[in-house]
Amino acid sequence: MDVNIQKYKAFMKVAEVESFTRAAEKLFYSQSGISRMINDLEKEWNVVLFERGRTGVRLTSDGVKLLPFAQKVFKEYQQLQAEVDALNGLQSGVIRIGTFSSVATHWLPGILQSFKQDYPNIDFELLLGDYTEIESWITEGRVDCGFTRLPAASALETIFLEKDDYLAVLPEGHLLAEQDTVSLASLCDEPFILLEKGKNNEISDIFRVSGLKPRVKFTLWDDYAVMAMVGKKLGVSILPKLILRNMPYDIITREIDISPHRNIGLAFRDRKMTSRAVNQFIQYLDFRTC
Repeated sequence: MDVNIQKYKAFMKVAEVESFTRAAEKLFYSQSGISRMINDLEKEWNVVLFERGRTGVRLTSDGVKLLPFAQKVFKEYQQLQAEVDALNGLQSGVIRIGTFSSVATHWLPGILQSFKQDYPNIDFELLLGDYTEIESWITEGRVDCGFTRLPAASALETIFLEKDDYLAVLPEGHLLAEQDTVSLASLCDEPFILLEKGKNNEISDIFRVSGLKPRVKFTLWDDYAVMAMVGKKLGVSILPKLILRNMPYDIITREIDISPHRNIGLAFRDRKMTSRAVNQFIQYLDFRTC
């Protein structure tokens, strides 16, 4: 989607929900991305579109006047794009995606719902695996693209999507939960539940880089199993923030003093060789990092 049109879409959504945060959630952008697009429009048009307040935002009188024009341009662009897509064979097709559990649970449903509003006849096949498996599937052609941790294998092209912090995961009532931030070293004093499978040893690497070694009592490769065991007070753990959204267990999360994180991206083979449907999906995700 054209960058200016995407800004109009952000303008329309912020006006609708009266919140940068809620607009970002609805459009699957970061809040900073939405703010940047609105600021860009205000600079380009030399107007203030929204009044910012503690409880949200509201259109200014200039914003009220300009909104119908943005809506009209956006609607006409959609009609134009529909004709272009029809000419280029984007009315149907299948996109095969490799993904890991936290993305499959918390990102993809909303992303696919939004994408299919524009391309209702494009279908998806999702294959769940770990980073190594996903990158292998892309290389072998088993999937068209896949979510992975960056940097990916050098043979693949990638786009950065989001930084995902790792958090300490503690049982309710744990002494460490009294602190806003826990030290990585303090987690080594507790029974540790390790999320790890095969070559995906990112949690172990966090300790290794700091010259520390946790007291691992359980090793699992299922985020929810780790949360369930922490909830039963069998130990503490570290998990990515993304998987901890709407957590259904009796656990508490805290930031870690060294601020560990992973960079999540989308990987694919030569973009020039992918189908138009896959290219459109890649472009769709790429705009959400702008």
